[in-house]
Amino acid sequence: MSDPCAPAVELIDVHKHFDRGAVRALDGLTLAIERGEWVAVTGPSGCGKSTMLHLVAALDRPTSGIVRVGGIDVARLHHAAGYRRHQVGLVFQLHHLVPQLTAAENVEIAMFGSRRSRRERHRRARSLLADVDLAGREDRQPTRLSGGERQRVAIARALANEPSLLLADEPTGGLDGDSIDRVLGLFRDLRTGRPELTVVVVTHDPTVALAADRVVRLRAGRVDEAAPAMAGQGL
Repeated sequence: MSDPCAPAVELIDVHKHFDRGAVRALDGLTLAIERGEWVAVTGPSGCGKSTMLHLVAALDRPTSGIVRVGGIDVARLHHAAGYRRHQVGLVFQLHHLVPQLTAAENVEIAMFGSRRSRRERHRRARSLLADVDLAGREDRQPTRLSGGERQRVAIARALANEPSLLLADEPTGGLDGDSIDRVLGLFRDLRTGRPELTVVVVTHDPTVALAADRVVRLRAGRVDEAAPAMAGQGL
């Protein structure tokens, strides 16, 4: 059970090495993110941003150090898939939608294994798609949606099980300006409707970073202490 007094995300002296230590993706990263906070993580390519997100999502384990979500050491979880299903929403630059399924079906599949009935899953999927301004497109396959629409389906899918933590890795990469604005507007609406939701976004886009509550810059696998403290515009 998570600790309601603990930070939403806490990394303590986290190292992640590949190729027998030849590649140090994370090299002593320490960072705390509070509940309800929206943090943008920036930095040059190869600085460890995506690696950090994968560790928080329990898609990988650290070489050493502690990764806690809600006070729970996620590296020691025996049922990481259940943790991701119920506590974490994941959004990637590549939306990973199933091309043979409709938008609604792509959202519904995230709820398989939950206690929701088929009718409840169907109703919630359509409600979430309406929330991301895709009402009327529920029965379209991804090939019949624009890039921005596909990304909004992916966000709806990430929210299907009401996670407490939303992790997004370059969610606006490859989108045009209008689509970026709509995604940011969606995050704004999420913060209004669910102020307890914690959002961590990895991005190279300064527009996305400045919309966050706080900007954390990584360099060489740790927080860049030399970078000026940056606060986003907030939502």
